[in-house]
Amino acid sequence: MAEILVLAEHDGETVKKVTTELITLARAHGEPSVVWTGGGAEGGRARLAEFGAAKVYVADSGDYDDYVVAPKAELLAHLVETTSPAAVLVAATSEGREVAGRLAIKTGSGVLTDVTGVADGMVGEQSVFGGAITVQSRVRAGTPIIAVRPNAVTPEAADGAAELEPVAFTVSDAAKTARVTGKVVAERGARPELTEASIVVSGGRGLGSGEHFALIEQLADSLGAAVGASRAATDAGWYPHQFQVGQTGKTVSPQLYMAIGISGAIQHRAGMQTSKTIMVVNKDPEAPIFELADFGVVGDLFKVVPQLVEEIGKREAG
Repeated sequence: MAEILVLAEHDGETVKKVTTELITLARAHGEPSVVWTGGGAEGGRARLAEFGAAKVYVADSGDYDDYVVAPKAELLAHLVETTSPAAVLVAATSEGREVAGRLAIKTGSGVLTDVTGVADGMVGEQSVFGGAITVQSRVRAGTPIIAVRPNAVTPEAADGAAELEPVAFTVSDAAKTARVTGKVVAERGARPELTEASIVVSGGRGLGSGEHFALIEQLADSLGAAVGASRAATDAGWYPHQFQVGQTGKTVSPQLYMAIGISGAIQHRAGMQTSKTIMVVNKDPEAPIFELADFGVVGDLFKVVPQLVEEIGKREAG
């Protein structure tokens, strides 16, 4: 079975959900081998094995934490040369896409970004032109390098050996020209990370003000969901920009996406339309967002949302 390299996303020991998605996808097309950069591989090994990783290439040098992106691309290029994998899968995060681009140049390979699915022959499915069109693409040269959108694949457990295999590789001086001089840990509450959440509740212009985002947070907390916002809401200063969902914000593909008071401009739709189930609450029955909705409520969000929270509470109590 052909080997497929998966670049692990982790925070030192904890394996991020998107990595389990990539391993699941890799299993459908070959034998997944995870590439772990930095320390903590032993702590993450059990999680990788749980989802079927056959092997874990461990490069535990501090260079991967001390320098920006380039060392990871060099390591992957080395592994592509030495292992001849059928493909390389990375997460379509800001860092993952840059790693993919650098790796493509180093290996003379084609790269597919923001992929939501992979068919036989490593054919990737993508949403293009702001999400207006879905296309199938195939790499024409080299090793397929595929950046997969987080939450596009449902992780499925499967036993794997996840054998740790140290990689002896020295990062070049050229890859050390941009050093990380400091790190700030972002304050996080109990809510899941936006791009990894299985449920996202987003608010838009229909809320009328920033203080009304408390309704969105209340609904999200009742569902164990992440909070998102439209560009109009973040530009107005109603909610921080790091929670913006859309073409110029973050792209999400949760199991459930709830759009509250969002009209559905194409910029926003491009960032959420691959969600598995979409529910909309909007007082305008002609709002474009209803074109994507699996379930829609035409009504006043200030009446509908409190009723939703109340009903959710009843079911939890029951």
